Amino acid sequence: MASPAVDYARQNQQRFLSELKELLRIPSISTMDEHKEDVRKAAEFVASDLRRIGMENVEVIETQGHPLICADWLHAAGQPTVLMYAHYDVQPPDPLDEWITPPFEPTERNSNVYARGAVDDKGQLWMEVKALEALMQGHGGKLPINVKILLEGEEEVGGEAIAEYLRKQKSKLKADFALVCDTELFAPDLPTLCVGLRGLVYTEIEAIGPKTDLHSGVYGGAAPNPLFALIEIISKLKDAKGRVLIPGFYSKVKAPTDAELKTWKKLPFNEEHYRKTEVGSAVLTGEPGYSVLYRTWARPTLEVHGMPGGFTAPGAKTVIPAKASAKVSMRLVPNQDPEEILKRFKNYVKKLTPKGIQTNIKVWSKGPACVVGTDNRYIKAATDALHEVFHKKTVFIRSGGSIPIVTDFQDVLKIPSVMMGFGLPDDNLHAPNEKFHIPNFYRGIESICLFFEKLGGK
Repeated sequence: MASPAVDYARQNQQRFLSELKELLRIPSISTMDEHKEDVRKAAEFVASDLRRIGMENVEVIETQGHPLICADWLHAAGQPTVLMYAHYDVQPPDPLDEWITPPFEPTERNSNVYARGAVDDKGQLWMEVKALEALMQGHGGKLPINVKILLEGEEEVGGEAIAEYLRKQKSKLKADFALVCDTELFAPDLPTLCVGLRGLVYTEIEAIGPKTDLHSGVYGGAAPNPLFALIEIISKLKDAKGRVLIPGFYSKVKAPTDAELKTWKKLPFNEEHYRKTEVGSAVLTGEPGYSVLYRTWARPTLEVHGMPGGFTAPGAKTVIPAKASAKVSMRLVPNQDPEEILKRFKNYVKKLTPKGIQTNIKVWSKGPACVVGTDNRYIKAATDALHEVFHKKTVFIRSGGSIPIVTDFQDVLKIPSVMMGFGLPDDNLHAPNEKFHIPNFYRGIESICLFFEKLGGK
């Protein structure tokens, strides 16, 4: 089917890419206070382009954290309304010495653009903006469907502002479905829709022992050591086979359907290739009796991310720290309630805390898992659009990650999400040398154009 929007997008590929590079140069790291102004600068950059391409009511909305961006175009009478979501904030780039080229100087190599945020999520956000531009230009200043836009700058730090805004502005954000571009293709050249996400409870256990750091020669053997206490606690949270030992942790876990498991078996997945190239470890670990995809998509897990405390600089300092902490998260699957899991976790940690130590638990973020139904007209139109761009049958997958906003769209706005992402498994999300495959950037733009045209009967 001829698409004037796709024609326009193809004629403007180089400009679209150079604009993306400008956005990637802004170090919008949401977790670091010293980058607060950069996060704002990225928001203003995106908002100003939305105004330029013809979106209406474009606002940069203040929150207690980083700004949200809202916009709309609502003149397609009788057509459905999409709520488009993406985020413009990025992870810190550390460790810097592992980057081949600087993280905020986007560089092209092997048909990829390398930069922090390239695929997560600035490249995919820019696909959405450029698809809207191409649709506007291809259809004489009109869009085939109604569009509402909600973009955030706090996805990498828990997304509290957007969750609050969503609840307060339900009628303003009312739509028929959401488009979320923050996922990936299962394999290169394989059109993919993500239909399930794990939930998350991210905590930090703080352990407090003596009133001040102590000399380990003078006080070792008498003073309680918070780092050791954490080691003791963490070692009892999970067994050697990867089974979480928190009482009642698995009591409500909902297994995937037989039909879903059957389709996963057909996916082009090579465990050895995954171990070697993606994980890069000697062996894969995890609960026995489940495939790798089952373990990462549909089983709950518990991981430790960092243990700040004591003396960590080069050299030696014999110190018993006054306090130490451990960042511990749990990924959840359908039917596990984050509140209930958090309560069980807190009780268990309290029970495991050795004498002489006091533990407190901070909660950084929490949200439930979600699985999206595939039998609606939006998924069908997305599938058709992807087929036209890739000339292959679309696969439905789950993701081991969490996008809390998708659950909010489902529970608060009562709308399904179409999770249409164009990253690749080896794009190094959150790691050094993050990249976005440039042909996928272009395919993403074309897929969104065709998707909206199909929905609007163009």
